[in-house]
Amino acid sequence: MGADATTLHVAVDGVASSLQSQVAAVFFVSGACTVAIAVLLALLWLRPPWWCACPVCEAYVTASWAREFDNLCDWYAHLLRRAPGRTVHVHVLGNVLTANPATVDHMLSCRFSNYPKGAPFSAILADFLGRGIFNVDGDSWIFQRKLAAAELASPALRGFAANIVASELRCRLIPLLYSASGDGSERLLDLQDVFRRFAFDCICKISFGLDPGCLELSLPISVFADAFDMASMLSARRATVPMHVVWKLKRLLNIGEERELRDAIRLVDALASEVIRQRRKLGSAASGNDLLSRFMGSINDDKYLRDIIVSFMLAGRDTVASALTAFFLLLSDHPEVVAAIRDEVFRVAGGRDPAAASFEFDLLKDMHYVHAALHECMRLFPPVQFDSKFAAGEDTLPDGTFVAKGTRVTYHAYAMGRMELVWGPDCAVFRPERWLCGGRFVPESPYRYPVFQGGVRDCIGKELAIMEMKAVIVAVVRSFDMEAVDRSSRRPKFAPGLTGTFAGGVPVIVRRRARESGHCAPS
Repeated sequence: MGADATTLHVAVDGVASSLQSQVAAVFFVSGACTVAIAVLLALLWLRPPWWCACPVCEAYVTASWAREFDNLCDWYAHLLRRAPGRTVHVHVLGNVLTANPATVDHMLSCRFSNYPKGAPFSAILADFLGRGIFNVDGDSWIFQRKLAAAELASPALRGFAANIVASELRCRLIPLLYSASGDGSERLLDLQDVFRRFAFDCICKISFGLDPGCLELSLPISVFADAFDMASMLSARRATVPMHVVWKLKRLLNIGEERELRDAIRLVDALASEVIRQRRKLGSAASGNDLLSRFMGSINDDKYLRDIIVSFMLAGRDTVASALTAFFLLLSDHPEVVAAIRDEVFRVAGGRDPAAASFEFDLLKDMHYVHAALHECMRLFPPVQFDSKFAAGEDTLPDGTFVAKGTRVTYHAYAMGRMELVWGPDCAVFRPERWLCGGRFVPESPYRYPVFQGGVRDCIGKELAIMEMKAVIVAVVRSFDMEAVDRSSRRPKFAPGLTGTFAGGVPVIVRRRARESGHCAPS
């Protein structure tokens, strides 16, 4: 008995010793990798000339550009304005940036097949967007695009969407603004947050046939929205790292921002799973007009459906909210544009309220000045500031720039809106009239104005998004004045992310309009 006990103790001690050795080895390897990453980052920070000694690369790696510019996109716009062909090469990123309309045409139309999203770009966003339409090429992209395009073009979907937007305006957005302006006190609202919530409600109803309030989630919906924002921001930051091996090692070790990204995506996945579950639960009881129902009829893979849902949320919430936030921030500095919008709304719609169930959304098509003002806003503040492709093969751009196979090529819509050679000497001025001829809206070439991309990959949800944004603009401007607080639309600060987001939000004071010159604020 004593011998058996001794043997048992020896065995237990051996197992414990073995486990301790394994744990120690794991900690040692993790520590060594962390130190190696830290040393690598320190070397890259201190010695950028390892890769390239040019001023552009040195300024990027050392972040010295931040001494003069508030945003990376403003620095890029500065570089592109000075470049002879409106094209610059940031060697440390392997990235050719352009603000040349001829090059955008070349990428999106003439040589479309040579400029897919590419595996490197897909890898950066794979954890967040998966196989969603914004992150794939080839058959998967064609399948999703054809299915969504067919649905978005249907009169049934457009009528369905118009009713939802009117309902959201009538029942949520307008009452919220009245509440914020009702007691005579100057209550602050974060306009960016308000529009994100509005756009989220709309996209859930239009795309998924669901009211977010019906989702049975373990946490408040705001927690999941914050996780979505965090996942977008951290995914975008991957693209700014000079060596992708750095974020890949962090992901492997589950440390730093990659750990935060994994946690955020876990919540995004939970939200998408609940959307799928609720949509299946409703079944034929729901309208069936939503986009998700159409996709669920063709796809049985829940992971694939999750990726499609996340892409819809990114397109329908973030881009719409970004454009509307920038629009009202600009209006705060341009009362003459506000007055022109009100004149047109009264002329076209009279006393009819865009938030009313009986409002004819076709009237929005006759509001050319509103249309022009919205496009002018997105020229200066595009919801997606840039878009990247990866060259499938060697190429030479129209300005003579050689592009090696595998090079990332980025057209910078934000910089293009600030190009004097493209838009004239008043390119920095918010002037809706530049889009009008004889009082009617005249569109620009999508290669001069690639806000909705162009060519084969142009945005299929453009008309729906414009309808939604114009309805919001008309309903809000006719009834309220908004004053931005301690901000200027001329020098905004952007937060990292896949869409143009204003750092710190956009606090505004909302005031109800008084009755004047025949224009009546609704009671």
